[in-house]
Order: sequence, then C-alpha cells, then structure tokens
Amino acid sequence: MPLFIVQWKDKPGAAEARAGAREAHLAYVRNGPTKVVLAGPFMNAEGGMIGSMLIVEADSLEAAKAFNTGDPYKAAGVFETASVDPFKVSVGAIA
Repeated sequence: MPLFIVQWKDKPGAAEARAGAREAHLAYVRNGPTKVVLAGPFMNAEGGMIGSMLIVEADSLEAAKAFNTGDPYKAAGVFETASVDPFKVSVGAIA
C-alpha cells in the first residue's frame, strides 16, 4: 500500500489548543480510518510540541488528505501549515 508523509506545524501560541485536543488526536491516529505506521511530534529547543509528522498507509493521496482533514487537531485550529505528500522508503525499514 502506498505511503504518505503528513506534516503539520502549529500556529504560534497553539500549545493550549494542542493540549486540549491531544487525547482525541491520539485516539484518531491509533484507531482512525488510516493505518499510521510511524508518528510523533516536532519539538522546540525547550521540549515543547510544535507540530507533528506521520507516515501513513493509504489507498491514495486523496485518502491520505482526507485523513489529514479529519484529525481533531485540525478541528481545534492547532495547525498553521499542513502538507500531505507521497513517500518512498529508501533507507531503513518500516514494519
């Protein structure tokens, strides 16, 4: 199945909105409509979360974009930017 990178960068000052939507976001990525292969937050120098990156398996780019649109962080207004791009593993392995 094709892989896609979903990348989000938070709006400045979005830490409270991120914290409020975090449990719903985690439930969505763990149990949602798309298989998440690998995921985690981008961190700033102080250890605060400032974005997220996910590698997902989806049938198509459109399906990966729909997954992005359905994330609770998006509904909470956390993101300043979001992108979804096809991804190919060249080094390493994804189980």
